[in-house]
Amino acid sequence: MKLVEARFVTSATTAEGIPRDGIPHVALVGRSNVGKSSLLNAMTRAALARTSAAAGKTRLANLYRVTVEGGPGGPGRWDLYFADLPGYGYARGGAASVEELRKIAEAYFAAPAGRVSRPGGEADLKVRPTLVLHLVDSRHPSLESDRDAADWLAGLDVERAVLATKIDKLSRGERVKNLRELERQLGHAALPISAASGEGLDDLWTLIAKLTRR
Repeated sequence: MKLVEARFVTSATTAEGIPRDGIPHVALVGRSNVGKSSLLNAMTRAALARTSAAAGKTRLANLYRVTVEGGPGGPGRWDLYFADLPGYGYARGGAASVEELRKIAEAYFAAPAGRVSRPGGEADLKVRPTLVLHLVDSRHPSLESDRDAADWLAGLDVERAVLATKIDKLSRGERVKNLRELERQLGHAALPISAASGEGLDDLWTLIAKLTRR
């Protein structure tokens, strides 16, 4: 599997700003400072998304279009969007900012259908993502905000995967213990991921290809 191109497309604050062209979406959801932007940069081997040590950096739904060659399903090029959504659990500006970020995330998942030309006539295309990647910090497996987000995602009836980020910062014993606790808390086995070391990135790309490639 070879990355051909990765580029920023748009930042959206409303449903109208979200691309609706039939290309699959992979949404990144997670607590502020969990490493969504860092993971996106590691996966695309490019400085696409701005990162910061300060929580609450992503204030918009940022959309990136990626073109990949090959992978599960055989040769050929295929495209997808990564949607980097605002982090939950923190916002500069207090309660008003928290509400603002919540509305941005909800607008993304509730975006109305668009229309594109297809052989035989136009077709309605919903933005509902093909896959949601729920990122959680492997060092903190029992956070209430992560459990609340998992419950919210379960109610959306979308395919989702749990990613345990920053796994390189744990000892072997901590790793086993925390991954077990994450599975117990969230109801999904978590894929260990490190944007710094690259662990888990190939497995994640394989999962994405299996679920999004057309």
